[in-house]
Amino acid sequence: MDDSDQVPSKPWEYAKAGQGSDTDPVAARFVASLSDDRRLYRHDIAGSIAHAKMLERVGIITADDLAKLDSGLKQIEAEIEQSHDDWPGWKVELEDVHMCIESALIEKIGEPGRKLHTARSRNDQVALDLKLWIQDAVVVVQKRLDAVYRAFVAMAARDGVVVMPAYTHLQRAQPIVVGGELLSWLSALDRAEQRLLALVAVNQSNPLGAGAVAGSSLPIDRDQTAEALRVGPPSASSIDATANRDGAIDFVYALAMIAMTLSRFSEQWIFYASGELGFLALDDRYSTGSSMMPQKRNPDMLELIRGRCGGVYGHLVALLTICKGLPIGYSRDLQLDKHHLFDAYDSVVDCLDMTARVTASARFNREAIAATLRKGFLDATSLAEYLVDQGVAFRTAHQIVGRLVRHCEQQNITALGDLGVERINDECEAVGAGRPAGDLVGDWLGADNVVKRYRSYGNAGRSGFDQQIEIWKQRLQVER
Repeated sequence: MDDSDQVPSKPWEYAKAGQGSDTDPVAARFVASLSDDRRLYRHDIAGSIAHAKMLERVGIITADDLAKLDSGLKQIEAEIEQSHDDWPGWKVELEDVHMCIESALIEKIGEPGRKLHTARSRNDQVALDLKLWIQDAVVVVQKRLDAVYRAFVAMAARDGVVVMPAYTHLQRAQPIVVGGELLSWLSALDRAEQRLLALVAVNQSNPLGAGAVAGSSLPIDRDQTAEALRVGPPSASSIDATANRDGAIDFVYALAMIAMTLSRFSEQWIFYASGELGFLALDDRYSTGSSMMPQKRNPDMLELIRGRCGGVYGHLVALLTICKGLPIGYSRDLQLDKHHLFDAYDSVVDCLDMTARVTASARFNREAIAATLRKGFLDATSLAEYLVDQGVAFRTAHQIVGRLVRHCEQQNITALGDLGVERINDECEAVGAGRPAGDLVGDWLGADNVVKRYRSYGNAGRSGFDQQIEIWKQRLQVER
């Protein structure tokens, strides 16, 4: 046999007469994506079965061919399910999941297996597989978010009415209830879930049948495969169908936003669990000790959630950078998308799992929080609003209360409620606002009173919390 008759191990390299990339082990490893894309096997098989059914319907293959293809592909799926990474069909010289499955199929059923790739390219295969995988992955992330929602709602039901200071700029701001803050994280995560659903809707199109770049001259029916796979209608452009990775980028962006929210939450709770505050007690299962200091309980789980956010950001930037310089049409650079997509997904799923566990086991320290409520004049805004309620312009009321706070600081008075009505009226009179304060001013002062007085929709006090937790309880009961 001369060189022109040599059969390459890669069936797409016949033109090289046996001198393809499989002849150099370094080159073979360099172009392979099998270590990343083997997790697409279910989606690749689902797409192949839909493609085979379409080929039979339009008369390109026979009913007998289809029966063998269907049976062989299902057998391969069962074998992979049983052996996972040890499935003997995983061969690095075949580069990717698509060719490993096709090679095993041909070995199993013979000539019909060689017909499966008719009117199809690895380019539209992987584009389809990614769409199917992302749809499944979104459902998994939703389930993890659901577990987080439930952990937060359970904690809010238990500790939600505890009065605590809210912070802006890491400075004490206004009093709230614990549940108001807990549910604020759910608002952010719910927005992230809506972003997941939106990316699936935006990326509804079926790339299968786009081929390598220009489509096919054979009479294939892309509507049939689109209906079978439920990924949307056939893509309008065969070129764009295999050239874009919008769905992957959108998904990693959505994951990055989830990671950002979890990172911010972790930072908040690290602050609360610090020895200086002591507002929050973490379960010992979710803290670690020190190799040198026996007393330490470090919030390492929260710190790692915070730290892993950077990795997810990195994957998003990497995906955008991979795509930024590519001409229209498929380029091999796109093979690298899966590493970033899968790693970002794995990281966020792990972080959601850990967030649910940490939240379900943590406790707010009522006594430690209550001991701090007289610090920082948390009721200053409430006093200003009381004066507004008595007819004083807000900017004037703001000025009056600011002067009262300064007086307290100078006189080592820790609470506005200790000033008395006369002192408040003296300050009002000094700026020309009369003497509007009455005996009921005390009902507006003190953190416990303030959180009961909030009335605006979505407030972080008692009324807002009571309303929102009922909405969340109903949502989790009805939708999940």
